[in-house]
Amino acid sequence: MGSSAASAECLHAILREDALDVVGVVTQPDRPAGRGKALTPCPCAQFAASCGIAEIIKPENVNGEAAMERIRAWRPDVIAVVAYGQILKKPLLEMPLFGCVNCHFSLLPKYRGAAPVIATLLAGDRMTGVTVMRMGEGLDDGPIMMQSYEPIYPDTTGGMLMQDLSVAGGVALAKALKLLSSNALPPEVPQDEDSATYVKKLRKSDGLIDWNLPALEIERRIRAYCPWPGCYTFLPARLRKKGTSGRVTVTRARFAKPEAEWKACAPGTVLRLDRAGPVVKCLDTALLLSELKPEGGKVMDGGAFLRGRQLLPFGDRFEQ
Repeated sequence: MGSSAASAECLHAILREDALDVVGVVTQPDRPAGRGKALTPCPCAQFAASCGIAEIIKPENVNGEAAMERIRAWRPDVIAVVAYGQILKKPLLEMPLFGCVNCHFSLLPKYRGAAPVIATLLAGDRMTGVTVMRMGEGLDDGPIMMQSYEPIYPDTTGGMLMQDLSVAGGVALAKALKLLSSNALPPEVPQDEDSATYVKKLRKSDGLIDWNLPALEIERRIRAYCPWPGCYTFLPARLRKKGTSGRVTVTRARFAKPEAEWKACAPGTVLRLDRAGPVVKCLDTALLLSELKPEGGKVMDGGAFLRGRQLLPFGDRFEQ
């Protein structure tokens, strides 16, 4: 059961194992996507179909009788769940012989919930990983079957980390399922509830840059929210093209060496036009915006962005 590209990567890992036999795939229903809003399968459904898997269902309610009857007919020994997007109720959790196994993209009990990869980057962690756990009725609170660790580098974005964890998660999940099938899995370890933390589901509006925050926090958000929901700000009104909002997505930024005259400037103020991009005041210091995507345009380096926009140092401000 899965929906995302990470789910597809984990399915790929399972399919590579001769000892594991995929008897069916459950994904979210096709959703409108693209400019034409045509119904489009999720990445996991697309990948499963490309592998020739015929048994693919896409129920609106996986706990409904129709979906349950179809899954029951597959007679699964175990159900592997990765970024599926629906809550499994007790009858479904208890249907397979070995229960349901989930691959979660954090080192549980830290960062239970919907956006663990982003949460670990926002926290400034230098190490994260994946957890394979036995599912229960609670939120990511089941006993741990296996964990795998992954380093985080200073320039790591949310997209980069998700890709690394998808590969690591696929390896760990396939290994855990093989050990489970041969009754060779080490004893499961209960999670420490006192150490548990939770993260909320993100909204697109969470990407709006608040220049009143410290530079470190904004820089972490820019990396964590790349590619989604994306960190964005708005050009000064005088530079906005007719019929546009002036929205600019910032995809890369680095810290700028502070200068004394910047201290009195309001957050969001354009302080300098560097060859690599605009330097913008934050609460404490400043960030150089080295890669940006203007509304309706493509991602470009900061220098190219400036060549098309006459920003005024100490006069213009990026708006919220």
